[in-house]
Amino acid sequence: MKSKKDESISINGNPKRSFRYIYADDYLRKGNKEKAITYRMVDHFQFVISVITVFETEIGLKSERQREDYRNISRSIQILPIDQACIGHAVNLHTYLKQKNKLIGLEDLLIAATALAHRLPVATLNTNHFARIPYLQLVDVVAYQP
Repeated sequence: MKSKKDESISINGNPKRSFRYIYADDYLRKGNKEKAITYRMVDHFQFVISVITVFETEIGLKSERQREDYRNISRSIQILPIDQACIGHAVNLHTYLKQKNKLIGLEDLLIAATALAHRLPVATLNTNHFARIPYLQLVDVVAYQP
């Protein structure tokens, strides 16, 4: 994985890192928050997420404790909307992946398209799907050590 100094990407003039909210899921499921991947990374990266990731996370919350934890960590995270640039990338990705017979789920396709539209890397445990996306930089979060 490249260090944060190697990949400083800007949204509205601010350096950011894109992280798929699967890490919030990791954080939400852990009783000991310090063992969560998100906890290890939060001091070293600024999180931004796709609105699709918000949807995926919110429909998966199972308890009041998880909803409260989610509200607490989501306050400081910028949410990227799906705009026409994202849709353009999504259409191109869908066409490409369909031709290669390697389609992925719509949610992951839209998250990847959002990352590409904003020129951001994606951190995910779901590397099987995201590795199919050309030009998408993935962050190896399992190997990440601050």
